[in-house]
Amino acid sequence: MTLTELAFIALGSNIDPETNLPLAAARLSELGNPIAISTVYQNPAIANEPQADYLNAAVLLETALDPLTIRDKLREIEADLGRVRTADKFAPRTIDLDLCIFGDRVLDHELLSLPDPDILKRAHLAVTLAELRPDFLHPLTGETLEEIAVKVRKDTALKARHDVALSLNR
Repeated sequence: MTLTELAFIALGSNIDPETNLPLAAARLSELGNPIAISTVYQNPAIANEPQADYLNAAVLLETALDPLTIRDKLREIEADLGRVRTADKFAPRTIDLDLCIFGDRVLDHELLSLPDPDILKRAHLAVTLAELRPDFLHPLTGETLEEIAVKVRKDTALKARHDVALSLNR
């Protein structure tokens, strides 16, 4: 029997997001068993130059893969969906896939930090992750994801997009 861990994965897109988010969500079953998916939210881009709003969501998987393998596979899915990485970390993108939480694991690796530090300051992460498991404890702060989401969501422009449906491939 293989041990599994909970992997919280954030999805975002501002280039044809109504197509790219569902395609990416469907591919996540390659990494494990999808068990929950958040609402899709629209929010303004975090960027130096004006660009289209992002659509963001999150998926919860049970997986037997290790965090760095998951990161590599997420990069493969991004490349398959036309993501081109540039020096501008806020450039528009077809898809952005990030492993944000991996069980109670704390990791500070040159390629990956767990839990993702942006959970504590970005509503599009905190809110979508909290929808997956509101009572899940943040590995560093000990707060529930719901408590973090309530704090971070104040004064944000998140807007639920119920017209964009993501499904879990099981």
